[in-house]
Amino acid sequence: MSHHETVATDSTAATSEKRSVKTLFNLHTVEDLHKMPASKILAETGTRRDMQMRHFTGKRPQHPTAHRVLWLIFELNGEEILREDPHASLLHRETEKLIEYKTYMQALLYFDQLDYMSMMTNELCYTLTIEKMLKIEVAECAKWIRTLFREITGMLNHLMVVPAHTMDIEKLMEFYERVSGARLHAAYICPGGVAFHLPHALLEDIFQWVTQFSSQVNEIQEVKERTISIGVVTVKEALDYSFSGVTLRGSGVSWDIRRVASYDKYDEVEFDIPVSKSGDCYDRYLCQVQEMCELLQIIHQHLNKMPTGVYKIADHKLSPPPRLSMKESMNWLIHHFKLFSEGYSIPPGEMLIRTEIFCDRKNARNCV
Repeated sequence: MSHHETVATDSTAATSEKRSVKTLFNLHTVEDLHKMPASKILAETGTRRDMQMRHFTGKRPQHPTAHRVLWLIFELNGEEILREDPHASLLHRETEKLIEYKTYMQALLYFDQLDYMSMMTNELCYTLTIEKMLKIEVAECAKWIRTLFREITGMLNHLMVVPAHTMDIEKLMEFYERVSGARLHAAYICPGGVAFHLPHALLEDIFQWVTQFSSQVNEIQEVKERTISIGVVTVKEALDYSFSGVTLRGSGVSWDIRRVASYDKYDEVEFDIPVSKSGDCYDRYLCQVQEMCELLQIIHQHLNKMPTGVYKIADHKLSPPPRLSMKESMNWLIHHFKLFSEGYSIPPGEMLIRTEIFCDRKNARNCV
């Protein structure tokens, strides 16, 4: 065989291979892909240039801190996901490492940074753990305040799914600011109770917002039909993958941590657990909207049952004394100084506290 024939043969083979690769990746319909085996679709054939022309996109969950938590790289063929490459970040692990060198009082601030829409929820889980290990009994008023703002935090996360309700998010952030002095880094729920008592007229303003927003919930229920039968999760899959929240209840499992392992004042309020059965995006979304209605009822019950009284324990070795009192008592001033400089000690041991989180709510519509 001559040199010219060899070159021609190699050229023909390369052209044939390139044509087959081009034909494979020019398929843009799901129906065409259903007729092909997965090994052929995902086969990494062709030249490096052909590989570089494949369609990729980057996506992160609808999450205020997801720029550092999780990044998903999808290989797409039209709307069909062929391959997924998750990139997990170090946000939560670095938080655990940082608080190893902090006191328990100082570590509270780091839990606000885990999720900029679930600040007080993360604070509550951390605080309940410390209180249980120290065997602290929290005042009734503090428990009601905690549960109220945990539900307000839940509404914040629900509204993250619906960008059209940005102004309602701003209103709830205003409640955060009025009670703690900060919109994001609240540091409000702390061991022994809460940092400050409710300011004047706050409960009345929350009641007005609940009344106004109750009439707007029905506007959220308009969802495109394309979410029906998309991202179906069966009951078995939901249980096998340890799903929780909307992603679990949307598949037909009636399970809510506020009922299973009630904490603070959830055992004294009435609410239903919305459950669906199809397990697709549309059912999870409807389940989420119904949970917003139940959440409004829980907030309304808290407004009616909110008691008066102390909002944190009187032991100033665990809870800081009032600033005015420190000007009158040297003993309380010393307690304040030692509390924030040295902190307090907790007996060695392990403790498990379960509270509701909201990442599943924000990602419920995007589950595929």
